Amino acid sequence: MSYTLGEAAKATGMSKAAISRAIKNGTLSAAKQDNGSYKIDPSELHRVYPPVAEQQVSARSTNGSDATELNALNRELLAKLEAATQRLSDKEAVIDDLREDRDRWRTQAEKLLLTDQRPKQEQEPPPRRRWFSFGTR
Repeated sequence: MSYTLGEAAKATGMSKAAISRAIKNGTLSAAKQDNGSYKIDPSELHRVYPPVAEQQVSARSTNGSDATELNALNRELLAKLEAATQRLSDKEAVIDDLREDRDRWRTQAEKLLLTDQRPKQEQEPPPRRRWFSFGTR
């Protein structure tokens, strides 16, 4: 019994394009029919690509033992996410406090710049310049 391209794809879980590519680049040997379809020997196909049933069995055997590890990893990641979220909210609170302080300092600086803070008696008019002429008359 031989596989067609579609049957080979179903038997291996690969796409028809992948199997066709493997045939064209020489990784997988197949006989081309007169109508353009391929005839693929099952042993040749499974030499390159394992059957779907084996893939599913190996996936099931690893999933059963790894479920506990995955749950532990999931809990650990959730705890890390919660801690990171808490740190982020703490940093946002600090940023808000710093912004308030900055705004208060800015307001105070603007008030100081807009008003003359010197006492009134210290304000003296600028000295007058005297022009002397040194010449003979």
